Amino acid sequence: MLSETSTATVRATLPAVGAAIGEIADLFYRKLFDAHPELLRDLFNRGNQASGAQRQALAGSIAAFATQLVEHPGTRPDVMLSRIANKHASLGITAPQYDIVHTHLFAAIAEVLGEAVTPEVAAAWDEVYWLMANALISLEERLYAQQGVLAGDVWREWTVVSRTEETEDVATFRLTPSDGAPAPAFRPGQYVSVQVELADGARQIRQYSLTGAPGSELRTVTVKRVRDEGAPEGEVSRHLHTRVREGDRLRVSAPYGDLVLQDTDAPLLLVSAGIGCTPILAMLEHLAAEGHHGPVTVVHGDRSPAGHALRADHAALTGKLHDGSAHFWYEHPEPGHPVERTGLVDLGGLTVAPGTHAYLCGPLPFMRAVRGQLLDKGVAPAALHYEVFGPDLWLAQG
Repeated sequence: MLSETSTATVRATLPAVGAAIGEIADLFYRKLFDAHPELLRDLFNRGNQASGAQRQALAGSIAAFATQLVEHPGTRPDVMLSRIANKHASLGITAPQYDIVHTHLFAAIAEVLGEAVTPEVAAAWDEVYWLMANALISLEERLYAQQGVLAGDVWREWTVVSRTEETEDVATFRLTPSDGAPAPAFRPGQYVSVQVELADGARQIRQYSLTGAPGSELRTVTVKRVRDEGAPEGEVSRHLHTRVREGDRLRVSAPYGDLVLQDTDAPLLLVSAGIGCTPILAMLEHLAAEGHHGPVTVVHGDRSPAGHALRADHAALTGKLHDGSAHFWYEHPEPGHPVERTGLVDLGGLTVAPGTHAYLCGPLPFMRAVRGQLLDKGVAPAALHYEVFGPDLWLAQG
């Protein structure tokens, strides 16, 4: 909890800091990478830096955390913190790195806000930073302990045992630990980080959802290729598609992620778009294997049936459930596809049972639209769970 003195100072300065937080975040990253170029090369996603997505996510999270401290001092945004901590754990972030961030973030704040940063203001925002940082450090230490690894020691070498071309732009890689040791357990909906060495020597990292059965010794990731050859956003997916074959080895992290299927008999709604189907497939496989008896409604949107990765699995796993139904929307459907499911996903005509828990994964505009529709149908906000591929811009966009 923020001290009374700092609460008053943060409340008074929050409008000014909030208005400048984007500029602060941009300057922070420039200072950070000037001092530590290895972080941009081997830890931070160069695509997200180039697009500005990481800057937006950082700005949104700091503003949201500070607002929570002054407006709701008895609580903290645990959902947001958990999502960040899981991502950090999958990257192997450790406590000393928060000191590095603090140095360059506060240098950026001082430079952008100038004389407005009095000693009192600096002390108050320093308190905000360390409340957030220490909360994340504590969560990350717990996540490392749950995996039985030392802080930051999340990486193992895995061997590709098979590769399957799902669509023109999507490939599935099945992996096994190269050392023959047991694969770490994971929960349906979680992801791993995959690190590859690119042509320029950078070791870039991306996260991919696990789509295989949790009980198997194999781990399965399905990767959509980003085809813009000049964009750093897709440099890892292009590397995996063009260079990685059976017998190759990859550095893969322990599994993390907080979009995990809860143990409940409540009605479930599993909603995805595009490659966002991957965590949903893991959930469906788990539900089918466990003989789940509750109602499960599956919704997916894609450009076309041919572009719908793992389409057959999506339908077959739903069909194995005692009370499952699948509803697929396509912008460019095959002849005979229902007219009411042509175009973008629209839940207006879909019955959503009382007490439904919904799990969403896909592009952010899609999830915002679906979330709005579900709230209109009476789904409780606490029963709406989502995963964003890449920086979480939900908060940054209001």
